Amino acid sequence: MNFAMSEEEFSDSETRDIRNEAFWQKLAETLQATLDFVKETAEEEGIDLDAVDVDDWAEKRRLRTEWAKDHEVCRLANAYGTMVDDWFRSTGDLFEEPEDASNSDFEPESCRTSPIEEEDGLQEALEVVRWYQHFIYVKLLRAVRGELEDRDEMLDEFPKDSDGSAKVALIAIDRSIAAWGEIRNHFPFRSQDIVKMLIHLEALRNKVDKAFPNARAFVRPGFDKIDLNS
Repeated sequence: MNFAMSEEEFSDSETRDIRNEAFWQKLAETLQATLDFVKETAEEEGIDLDAVDVDDWAEKRRLRTEWAKDHEVCRLANAYGTMVDDWFRSTGDLFEEPEDASNSDFEPESCRTSPIEEEDGLQEALEVVRWYQHFIYVKLLRAVRGELEDRDEMLDEFPKDSDGSAKVALIAIDRSIAAWGEIRNHFPFRSQDIVKMLIHLEALRNKVDKAFPNARAFVRPGFDKIDLNS
């Protein structure tokens, strides 16, 4: 619904520009429409918004978060983030800029040139690894916590937010595996360490697939295409 409203209300360039007054006017209108929707839905469901216990809700969310942190996929994802930091620390000055040429005339040309400058593919792979390093954990934490909330709310007829978060985490894992494969091609002498990373990610991917069997089928509005033939 959010995606559909955005496409309808923010359809031209002026309403998509945050520096334009039209953008803020449309945003205010969307806010009001959303508030009206919430009130109408609450009335239909017999929910008294004034009676909602915010402290009780916050405590339940805290307990769900603590439980989610201890879930196997979250523990594995958190461990992966630490593994990445340890790996980059262990590389020493491998990815540092080369020293001033005046101080390194005795070094062969291959040592005076940064591998990052030479290989665009390597640079992109390193950026992918760093981008998703902690992202995977955050998305899986949301997925596991969301699964608990989905159970409480009994929303079986709707796509689950938890599946959407899990799908994003799986995409991040897939891209990270590909990135480590690229890095391994450039640094075969670090192959043993990288293989451990790949095995860890593959184990994590398998466990996420099992924990969220419907995740890969989740359709993200604006990102995934719907197969009308299926």
